[in-house]
Amino acid sequence: MGHMQRGPVTKRQVIELGINLRLKTGTLYAVGVGPGDPELLTIKGRRVLEEVSCVFSATSKGSRHSLALDIASPFLKSDAKVIPLVFPMVRDKKLLERAWQDAAKKVIEPLGRGANVAFVTLGDPCTYSTFTYLHRTLLSMEDRLHVEIIPGITSFQAAAARIKTPLSEGEESLSVVSGAKGSAEIEKIASCTDNLVIMKAYRHYNKIVKCLEKLGLLDKTVAVRRVGLQGESVTRRLKEWNGDKASYFTLLLAKKENRARKLHNS
Repeated sequence: MGHMQRGPVTKRQVIELGINLRLKTGTLYAVGVGPGDPELLTIKGRRVLEEVSCVFSATSKGSRHSLALDIASPFLKSDAKVIPLVFPMVRDKKLLERAWQDAAKKVIEPLGRGANVAFVTLGDPCTYSTFTYLHRTLLSMEDRLHVEIIPGITSFQAAAARIKTPLSEGEESLSVVSGAKGSAEIEKIASCTDNLVIMKAYRHYNKIVKCLEKLGLLDKTVAVRRVGLQGESVTRRLKEWNGDKASYFTLLLAKKENRARKLHNS
């Protein structure tokens, strides 16, 4: 492939590179591989992985390792080509946009040759997934791409099963919120929901715990880290986990009221 300039890529540039998507295109499958346990991969996801000729996975700038790829690897064809896509964990918008563009170019190349390819992602492709940004960038380059999204089991679904606690019952509400920016959003959402899932709790774990204590939810919350992975652990004593123990794969499940008591009093 020839050199492509930085910045937005037009349809004309794609065609000039010999990738005429109007005439021939493969299908991009976004496959959610679940939270960690390979046995939680769906039957459809496994079938696709066994058939595609090329698999993409997200990595950070400092590491080429991909947990999603580790989960998917046993199901790939022996001759499947594996290509890492580097998505740096930064907040610089220009740097991020450049990374999305570079990744999209790599994905479009085999699609333009008519090959079916897969992008593997932890959990579900539509829930806090890097695939969202890649998909948006691809559509900005060519809106007639063939894309199929195969849902996966989320980490909070697996965590609820692990602790044998329903995420919601009856007429209860359930809210899923990111803790990546601290506790402000959590405090706002907690006031209007029955059950709360806090994702990305690792970076501001201590602040989030203090917020839950302030809201009277500390003793109604369970912390789960690395669900379905080696080193999985669960605690109801949230203060025993400091920022070091709350790994990247840490989430919190909070229930504002005991369901049994609510039914009894209704």
